[in-house]
Amino acid sequence: MSSALHPAQPARPGSAHLSLRSPDTSSRSSHPSPRFRAFTPRDLDGLLRRVSLPPAERLALRAVAAVLPFRTNAYVVDELIDWSAVPDDPIFRLTFPQAEMLPEPDLKQMAELLARDAPKADVLRAAHEIRMKLNPHPSGQLDANVPVHEGQRLTGLQHKYPETVLIFPRQGQTCHAYCTYCFRWPQFVGESDLRIATDDIATTSAYLRAHPEVTSALITGGDPMVMSTEVLRRYVEPLLEIESVQSIRIGTKSLAFWPYRFLTDRDADDVLRLFEKVVASGRHLALMAHFTHPQELRPPVVREAMRRVRDTGAVIRCQGPLVRGINDSAEAWAGLWNETTALGAVPYYQFVERDTGPQGYFGVPLARGHQIFRDAYAQVSGLARTVRGPVMSAMPGKVCVDGITEVAGEKVFVLHLIQARDPELVGRPFFAAYDENATWFSDLKPAFGASQFLPGLDPV
Repeated sequence: MSSALHPAQPARPGSAHLSLRSPDTSSRSSHPSPRFRAFTPRDLDGLLRRVSLPPAERLALRAVAAVLPFRTNAYVVDELIDWSAVPDDPIFRLTFPQAEMLPEPDLKQMAELLARDAPKADVLRAAHEIRMKLNPHPSGQLDANVPVHEGQRLTGLQHKYPETVLIFPRQGQTCHAYCTYCFRWPQFVGESDLRIATDDIATTSAYLRAHPEVTSALITGGDPMVMSTEVLRRYVEPLLEIESVQSIRIGTKSLAFWPYRFLTDRDADDVLRLFEKVVASGRHLALMAHFTHPQELRPPVVREAMRRVRDTGAVIRCQGPLVRGINDSAEAWAGLWNETTALGAVPYYQFVERDTGPQGYFGVPLARGHQIFRDAYAQVSGLARTVRGPVMSAMPGKVCVDGITEVAGEKVFVLHLIQARDPELVGRPFFAAYDENATWFSDLKPAFGASQFLPGLDPV
């Protein structure tokens, strides 16, 4: 394995390659280190003045940001968004609130409160009431997925599938920028009752030791890569002492939204050394990289960051949801899968927008989603056909839409579970009555008048 920290060759004039010095110099790059600068709701009105939106439209977007989280950064704003294409630019839609993300009555209520400078308590109360109508924790996240150890509910872990446990580090429950469609939006709105997080590393380790069927740990958030390497190490290194844990995954959007985390941040070299340590332990280390649109791969720094990560021996697996108005075309997905494959990453999942938050605005009907997936899949080589989709992370498990066909004179969806709470259901095909407007598993009904999709798999 080649080291991620070897001295790089000097960059040629005009080359996009960043010259990286030896780690012994404590320097990450021959270029000045960019300073991370976050933008939050208080900056929103000023940012929107770049495109001369009328005051009423700016107020509407502020109203959305009072309910659903908004955070971006200077890299996204200056390097990824094409402001000449706003409001249709996909990265703008990906990171900036859209008025239609809230039902019209709720949008009007929040806008009126902000317009008359209502007391903060009134704004917070109204925002909470609206959030509670948006299904903040779908698929049993706060009940069916929470494990118990020695009588204690481990509310910072999720154990939905026998082989995999999700760990939510308390210090990693934010992101370099928030996606407007994020199904984890309750993590970021400042309501502790909606948040999943832990800093109890000892109990997490004890639970994993007590459950040797768990072979894979997924550190997620938020985004664990917002943490310093010192803090990330506290969660990663104990996993290396647990023999049954064979793979470690880190869910992150940092390669897209702040690639300097792996290049010029003060501990960029340290985090790559940590990755090398995981790989040297014999574990499989995967960065579950969230890429949504090919535009996120445009800056050369993203490609350089991916190279450095891959040089540690870690694998980059790419996933993201199909989202209306952002990437709902076969061309976008084929471009994304081809580009990431060329960069040595592995296309992994195309998800269906989940049944929470602004799904009504961003959701794509399953029938159209399958056609987009199929058309994109036909445009890529076999190396990119590792991707699976469209996939719904629903209550029973990961439900994949395999196709649309006619059986015994009835038009049906053909589906199967890639992963399930009940392992007996994995990989067994089943049929749902065709519904061109269905956007989620709960919209589907068993085909042929049956009462169940499969024995043990009931309609929601």
